[in-house]
Amino acid sequence: MEYILLIIGFGLLVKGADWFVDGSSNVAQLLRVPPILIGLTIVALGTSAPEATVSIIAAAQGTADVAVGNVVGSNIFNITLVIGLAAAIYPLRVQNEMIVKQIPFALLAAVALFALGSDVLLQGSGADILSRGDGIVFFLFLAIFMYYIIEVGLKSRKETKAVRDSNVKWGKSTFITLLGLAAIILGGQFVVTNATEIALSWGMSEALVGLTIVAVGTSLPELVTSISAALKNESEIALGNVVGSCIFNILFVLGAASLITPLSINPVIFTDIWIMIVLTILLLIFSRTSFRIGRREGIILALIYVAYTVYIIIRN
Repeated sequence: MEYILLIIGFGLLVKGADWFVDGSSNVAQLLRVPPILIGLTIVALGTSAPEATVSIIAAAQGTADVAVGNVVGSNIFNITLVIGLAAAIYPLRVQNEMIVKQIPFALLAAVALFALGSDVLLQGSGADILSRGDGIVFFLFLAIFMYYIIEVGLKSRKETKAVRDSNVKWGKSTFITLLGLAAIILGGQFVVTNATEIALSWGMSEALVGLTIVAVGTSLPELVTSISAALKNESEIALGNVVGSCIFNILFVLGAASLITPLSINPVIFTDIWIMIVLTILLLIFSRTSFRIGRREGIILALIYVAYTVYIIIRN
């Protein structure tokens, strides 16, 4: 029965995120929000909603390894397989703003996670914990990022014309958004509960569950969205979705989860945090290559995820 509920949970997450993104994007169009803002905020937040739901529920249920592992695993999945497959389908153009500000901010968020969580290494404490104070710090960083995004949006808002499509209406868009959010919350509950039970019955650790099964499942919306955007030659949406999601996953998701209850960090996960940091640097390097992420770089990123998956399974 757990397997059926797990599949239903993933289905609700994916479909719920799809509705949430569609509804939010329509609302953004009605508000005349420019494409760069849609990719980095509306779409990124929508596709990060499963991670947020799963990690917050996991934190409330006391499974901190799933909460933290889900975020770190999702970010690694996004940077490697999501961008890798999207670039392999169609090379992604990278704007200078993405290289100078947005990817470096994602790197800052990753380094902040390592610094705030390394209580044993940096402070000599008895355990590594993301405290409520750390959660507040994450939200302060998020406020800075949102201020920057709003500033960008306001500067380019005049260039975006108001929507004249009669099919895009406030009532319908709001309903779809709320319906998607409800599906995400219910699906997240199913995923956390049943994935944990199944994995533990297999002898897997909670950390491995969060880094693999749950992380991949909650990252499916990013994968679908970015591949769809790549097929439509919408590089801003494809890349902005991933970078924005990585930022939201750390600053918003772990910030909210640690505010609910302090999260103890499994020492094993620090290796994965370092891998996430290195991969973010690699993404920055690839992006600076002729201001594009080509098919060769995409294939390399995808192969890195395959190697990483093999590594964490063997490590367990």
